[in-house]
Amino acid sequence: MAAGRWLTQRAQQELKTVQANRQIVQHAHEAIISADTANVVVMANPAAAQLFGTSVEDMIGSPLGRFIDGGDHAEDGPAEYFRAGDGRAGRRATDYAVIGMRADGRRFPIEGSISRPNGGAPFYTVIVRDVSERQRVQEKLTRSHDQLRQLSAALQTIREEERTHIARELHDDLGQMLASLRMDLTLLQQADRAPDDSLRLIHGMEQNLLTAITSLRRIATNLRPRALDEGGLYFALQGLRGDFVERYGIPCTLLADEAELRLDDAASTAIFRIVQEALTNIARHAQASSVTMNLFRLNGDLLVTIRDDGVGIRPEDMEKAESLGLIGMRERVWAMNGEITVSADELPGTRIDIVMPVQEHLV
Repeated sequence: MAAGRWLTQRAQQELKTVQANRQIVQHAHEAIISADTANVVVMANPAAAQLFGTSVEDMIGSPLGRFIDGGDHAEDGPAEYFRAGDGRAGRRATDYAVIGMRADGRRFPIEGSISRPNGGAPFYTVIVRDVSERQRVQEKLTRSHDQLRQLSAALQTIREEERTHIARELHDDLGQMLASLRMDLTLLQQADRAPDDSLRLIHGMEQNLLTAITSLRRIATNLRPRALDEGGLYFALQGLRGDFVERYGIPCTLLADEAELRLDDAASTAIFRIVQEALTNIARHAQASSVTMNLFRLNGDLLVTIRDDGVGIRPEDMEKAESLGLIGMRERVWAMNGEITVSADELPGTRIDIVMPVQEHLV
């Protein structure tokens, strides 16, 4: 008798639980649908009916494919309608992976979460969300991002052209003028009857001119190395490596083959600027005692590795807005449809890996 009453109480409690769950489903703001393994809708809440522009009565008994386009998986059961990016059922679907169909024929992007049958229940329950607005926002953000990327590439091109122009003006005009003045001073020093005071003054002027010429050449090279135009990327990198060692006293090894670095002007300039920025960052922040640069071709890609043995870089530092050097490097790589990875996992130091599709420049 007591056992019978216990079973009755348990059944009543389960009934109350089922009724409570139904109430929750019916009043839920999210669209909820249950379908059997034959893809027939067995339950839908008012939110689902509103989402698909119909009634609950019209949905129940209808094929699930009337409301959700299952694509190639339409005959495979509800679990296959919502496949995550890795292809496993039961995961939250990726955005816009599934298309919903309203009663008036309009199609719209949805995502859904699906629960497997449990306790032997012969149906699946799906929670569906309309992501039309999210898709519009995402597409707008994507367009804005693409426009910013194009603007960044255009600005880099303009800046590089301006650098080339200024460097040429400095070298061809101002540089030639300073060289001519130095020759005139040399002739004055060789003239007879020049007072000693005048000779000392002329000698000082010559030294100042020599310093100015050296500074001018360095400035022009930093703006646009002539080796990049006259000798190609390999010799420009050799010059960059030599200047780095001379200025900072940090040993730097360049491992590259001249034949593999015969690239077009855009790729050569991008690689040179990336390496230049990397060496600048190393000199400023790394406290390194050695640097290695490795560039080689593999299956139509140029692989670049720049590694130092300094203090390394923290992951949070790589995402700082003020890390303009890293941002510039990334933009240059992305503008060339390449990939860049900056890591400090292999301590000590920092490692930069770049993979960039390139074409050989035919001379």
